Amino acid sequence: MISFPLPEQLVADLLAQWWLRLEQPLRAGGTSSWLAPVVRAGTDEPLLLKVARLHPEAEHEPDGLRLWDGDGAVRLHETTRGGDAYAVLLERCEPGTELGDAVAEPDQDPVVAGLLQRLWREPGPDHPFRPLAEMCEQWAAEYEEEPCADLDQGLEREGLELYRELARPAPHDRVLVTDLHAGNILAARREPWLVIDPKPYVGDPAYDPTNHLLNCRVRLFADPEALVDRVAGLCGVEAERLRLWLFARLVVESSWWPELAEVVPRLAPR
Repeated sequence: MISFPLPEQLVADLLAQWWLRLEQPLRAGGTSSWLAPVVRAGTDEPLLLKVARLHPEAEHEPDGLRLWDGDGAVRLHETTRGGDAYAVLLERCEPGTELGDAVAEPDQDPVVAGLLQRLWREPGPDHPFRPLAEMCEQWAAEYEEEPCADLDQGLEREGLELYRELARPAPHDRVLVTDLHAGNILAARREPWLVIDPKPYVGDPAYDPTNHLLNCRVRLFADPEALVDRVAGLCGVEAERLRLWLFARLVVESSWWPELAEVVPRLAPR
């Protein structure tokens, strides 16, 4: 795994500016961020310093965390940008166990659904978030450059049209997490589970459960319609709309996960 270069000067400046003491050295958090447990001078409050590469999907992570203010997500204490990186000082989740490591997959459904329902907020008039349609157009265009060879072209065409159509701005749009799955939900002391690493956009709430569905691999391949019906009911979204979203996402995702071509026909519009 190759992570982006640690911006050492930015880290040094942040430690001084925010009066922080590192409890452990920064470690790579995937390929685009660095993480370290810290405490603020004069307190024993456990915090987490995250320094991440600026990239389009995560552009508004601090704005989303500020909006939610700890209601279902980790609380944001500080944020800043410098060069090609940004930094956030976050509430530290302890013990920090991932939902996927602690709870059987079917039992993750109500946790994910409950958190989504809390996080879906009506965007204010001056909100900074981009429309979901912008992200969907980018992903659809990337698929068209490298389509799945195993997918029926008629289903492919229908999926791409739906992907763009469902993402169009509408009155019921809300602030979305867009990347919520069991690996981005951690056990904490303040609440049983808290969301981390959001990638907020404004769009159709029925889009948001699809990331969880894509990670329910056994049930997705065994009975995708039953999975959709269960999660739609828990999330309070229309099952047919969630099914269409999942169908469209499977088409787009099949570019790099060709096995999904097997599931696509089973969710195609009736």
